[in-house]
Amino acid sequence: MLPTPFNLPKWLEANAHELAPPVCNRVIQTGSDYLVMIVGGPNARTDFHINPTEEWFYQVRGRLLLRMADEQTGEIRNQYIEEGEMLLLPANTPHSPVRFGDTVGVVIERKREGVEEALRWYCEKCQHVVHEKWFVCASLDRDLVPVIDEYRASEQLRT
Repeated sequence: MLPTPFNLPKWLEANAHELAPPVCNRVIQTGSDYLVMIVGGPNARTDFHINPTEEWFYQVRGRLLLRMADEQTGEIRNQYIEEGEMLLLPANTPHSPVRFGDTVGVVIERKREGVEEALRWYCEKCQHVVHEKWFVCASLDRDLVPVIDEYRASEQLRT
């Protein structure tokens, strides 16, 4: 079956309520190799995602702050992606998208069935790793949210 175009403004008008914290993310198209997601703000996440494949970010509305950790230097760099801009993030780059209110972006990721990825949290003062959890993420709601909730609920994991 041949594909048909996807009308993003029309989808947003009908489904903006689905872009709710903590993840604010909905998969809107799934191909044999890629996932296309719409991501809204504000989000309430402090974790850094480590994806074994590249991620493509396009900022449709508003501004996105993409926090990226350099594994070589330990530096965390803040990179703004403005409305209309895009960025291809290299594989295995720890990153934390900070989305502000009334913002919308498109993220395209390669499917990675059965492949582990991670969430990592850094100390806000010294930027050392506080906690890291590797897992297979087949579903954002079923697999990602429990990892975030486990971290938030445990003072031991956060120190």
